[in-house]
Amino acid sequence: MRLGMVLEVSTVLGALTGALLAAAVPVRGLFLLFACILAYTAWSMLRRPSGQPADAGPDRLADRLRLHGSYFDRSLGREVSYRVSRTKLGLAVGYLAGVASGLLGIGGGIIKVPVMNLAMGIPIKACTATSNFMIGVTAATGAAVYFMRGEVLPFVAAPVAVGVLLGARTGARLLGGMKSGAIRLIFVAVLVVSSAQMLVRGVR
Repeated sequence: MRLGMVLEVSTVLGALTGALLAAAVPVRGLFLLFACILAYTAWSMLRRPSGQPADAGPDRLADRLRLHGSYFDRSLGREVSYRVSRTKLGLAVGYLAGVASGLLGIGGGIIKVPVMNLAMGIPIKACTATSNFMIGVTAATGAAVYFMRGEVLPFVAAPVAVGVLLGARTGARLLGGMKSGAIRLIFVAVLVVSSAQMLVRGVR
């Protein structure tokens, strides 16, 4: 929770920036750019052996903010501890993820989770859980701007929100018992599909 609250500061600023710029910035090039970024991220996650996040050494900022943590992994039957590194990079990427979320209407987690895992040394389960903890605040920030401009369609958003809620509860229940390698492969598949969708939207 402490890590999520720290990263959320820059992510909310990014979401606010993206939502404010959405009416003025041509998004075609941005879709193509993020398609390339997500494709590269998927490739990077496949290259890294499963369950082996990067260890970048000590991080004074993470130590000062006490961002390190642990969780009980049901699939392993033991406590998993981790130390956070490259906090400043995480804050920078959090801002970019927020911009993407506010500008393109995508989930910032597809950008934050790989960076937390590959660069900050956080296990994939802690990454996905932390991203879920953050997503509500990020989405609400961008949605508030769109709502004030009259661009939110409640009759479309309401039924979709019900489906998202049910899916999120199901995913959260499944996460604890799944192997980290399986979660990584599922996330790579999500990245590939998201990259393809952005590429198509950018070309069209």
